[in-house]
Amino acid sequence: MDNSHKTQKGGVMSGFKSFTPLAQSLPASVPFVGPETSERASGKLFSARIGANENGFGFSPIVQKTIEEEAHLSWRYGDPESFDLKNAISAKLGVEFNQIVVGEGIDSLLGLMVRMIVEPGVPVVTSIGAYPTFNFHVTGFGGQLHAVPYKDDREDLGALLDKVRETKAPLVYFANPDNPMGTWWSSEDIVEFAKNLPATTMLILDEAYVEMAPEEAVPAMTAFLDMPNVVRMRTFSKAYGLAGLRVGYVIGQKDTIAMFERVRNHFGMSRLSQKAALAAINDDAWLEKVLGLISNSRKKIEKIAENYGFKAILSATNFVTIDCGRDGDYARNILKELMDRGIFVRMPGVAPLDRCIRVSVGPDEEIDRLAAALKEVVAQIN
Repeated sequence: MDNSHKTQKGGVMSGFKSFTPLAQSLPASVPFVGPETSERASGKLFSARIGANENGFGFSPIVQKTIEEEAHLSWRYGDPESFDLKNAISAKLGVEFNQIVVGEGIDSLLGLMVRMIVEPGVPVVTSIGAYPTFNFHVTGFGGQLHAVPYKDDREDLGALLDKVRETKAPLVYFANPDNPMGTWWSSEDIVEFAKNLPATTMLILDEAYVEMAPEEAVPAMTAFLDMPNVVRMRTFSKAYGLAGLRVGYVIGQKDTIAMFERVRNHFGMSRLSQKAALAAINDDAWLEKVLGLISNSRKKIEKIAENYGFKAILSATNFVTIDCGRDGDYARNILKELMDRGIFVRMPGVAPLDRCIRVSVGPDEEIDRLAAALKEVVAQIN
């Protein structure tokens, strides 16, 4: 009889012992705590869900109709090539079919990119306080994060470049527009940054909020034609309102995109997600309408912030980051009090960005609830 799984006292060991040393060394953490988790902890439902960077205005009526018509075939696997959706993206953006790969949201695609480049001990460059899911993947594959601070509430392109050169990192992450601050750089600055990177360094340009960005912040599709070390990641989660259906895509040179085919989950995209995204990308009228709703909601949130003595940071996203004017403890107190009043919002996780709270756009009634709750909170804590 094999007693290898017995303790010296004859008892059975409490857990499986063959996980890798790397996996065993990682903290049991997640990048974000979902609103559902907070609701379960408090025993109360949120009356305003304006913290998860979802599109509170939802998807288009055409997408709704498509989902209803296609739901009965959800038992089928999705097309492993996402052929129709890739063709629609290709036509929309003017890039070739084989310059695109579709995946289960940017979060999944970030994981694939990291998997292809990062091994234990490999340096990776990002910004302190930037999108934590990227850091989660890097740590999960044993990479060594090297992060530089934000400057004037923007990611510091000069410092990122210096850190890449210092560490000889093969991977650097940069989001434009930025999460969590909502700020942006011009397309000229971004292209110049990419050109100055070593040819051995891959740039992940996260453009999750690109549809909401000003035109001058979006490099042309031809901007990186001669750069195999640049990939652009986009999503249907934000402007198109498909966060729950998990659809993202990468644009890059053909040889770079071909590497994704070696590691991706070819049946990861559900049939329903593909059909919904196809309907969404073809509904230009709804996109135009929802962008107007997002812009109006941002303005309303900015006004609310100003009414209570706070400063709204100019945003090119579907959220507004509000500078509460003091330190992180003060902002966390505001966050807690809002959450206690049923308003789900979030905040940047590290100083000095943690002096802020971050509010997603949404229907007027939810933003009005924010205003009423914030009035109470300010009166209580000041």
